[in-house]
Amino acid sequence: MQDIINGFLRFQREVFPERKELYRSLATKQSPTTLFISCSDSRMVPELVTQQEPGDLFVIRNAGNIVPSFGPEPGGVSATVEYAVAQLKVTDIVICGHSDCGAMTAVATCACLTHMPAVANWLRHADAARMINESKPHSSPKERVDSMVRENVVAQLNNLRTHPSVALALAQNRLALHGWVYDIESGAIDALDHNTREFVPLAEHAAAK
Repeated sequence: MQDIINGFLRFQREVFPERKELYRSLATKQSPTTLFISCSDSRMVPELVTQQEPGDLFVIRNAGNIVPSFGPEPGGVSATVEYAVAQLKVTDIVICGHSDCGAMTAVATCACLTHMPAVANWLRHADAARMINESKPHSSPKERVDSMVRENVVAQLNNLRTHPSVALALAQNRLALHGWVYDIESGAIDALDHNTREFVPLAEHAAAK
C-alpha cells in the first residue's frame, strides 16, 4: 500500500503540474469516443496498451471482460454501457480479451469454483462461448484456453448487441463494435474480422479498412 501512496505523491508532485491544463479541461466534462471493455487482470491496462490520455477512454473492467445480455434486472455493466452509448455518445466499443486469462482458463478447463460461487455465477455469461469452444478440436491445453478467449470475445459482442441503446446506435450507423485479444508476452493485439470471423493482427486489420 505504501508503494501506491508514494506513487500518488509522485504523480501529484511531478506529473500533475506538467499536465495541469489537461486536467483543468477535464474537471467539469468528459467526451470519450470509445468504450473499452477489458478484463480486471492486473496485466491488462487499457490506457497503457492503447497509449490514450485521461478522458479518452470510458472503461469497464471485470473478470473475463464479460457483458451480460440485457435483461429485466440490468446490473452495473449494463448501466455503464447504456450511459456510454446514450449519454456520452461513444462511437466505438472495444471488447478486449487477453492471453492467459484466469477466468477463461477456469471456463475452458471446467475448473471447480464451488469455493467462489459469485465467480462461478458470473462466468455463466460465457456459456455460449464455452459450448462453441468445446465443440472444436484443440491440439493442446494452451490452444484450448486461447480459443476460449477468442470465442468469449465473440460471445460478449453478441451479448452487447442485445442492449437497446447499442441496438439503436448500430441501426443508426453511429456505433462500431470491435473484438480484440491482447497477448501479454508479445504485446501484440489480434482483431476480429467481422467478415471472415477470424482474428488477425491488428495492424493488418487496420490496413484492410
